[in-house]
Formats: sequence, structure tokens, C-alpha cells
Amino acid sequence: MMDEDAPEDLSHAGSVVDKAIEYMLEQQIAPVSAASALLGGALGLLSRSMDDRAIAGVLRQALASVEAGELRQLPSLPKRG
Repeated sequence: MMDEDAPEDLSHAGSVVDKAIEYMLEQQIAPVSAASALLGGALGLLSRSMDDRAIAGVLRQALASVEAGELRQLPSLPKRG
């Protein structure tokens, strides 16, 4: 899943996002709300660094991953208690 061309700091960024997700779940934020907020923030960040066509390409690639079942292979976070 990790591409050879992935930036060196991608793993670090992923770890930071994982911690943010864990924190939101600990705060009893619903998973769909946390995910929507993260997605909205990610799209906002992309819009400041890429044109619309490039963003659409990223979204198409993400959709292809979902349709191929790749997301189901990722490790999951602990369930909310």
C-alpha cells in the first residue's frame, strides 16, 4: 500500500492522525463525526496545495481503493467502550 514515492514524513503524519482519532474517540465523538471532520480538514488542506483536477485524482484513487476492498485490510482502531 505504501508507495515508493511516498514522502518521508508520511508515516509520521499518519501516526499523528491516528493519535487524533484515538483522542476523538476517547472524547466520545462518534466515528462518523470524527471521520467527517478529518476528511473535511484533509480536503481543505489539499485545496491549499493542489488544483481541483489533482484533488479529484486523489479522490478517484481513494475511491478505487475502497472499491477494491483495500481499506478492509487496514488495522482497525480499538472499539469505543
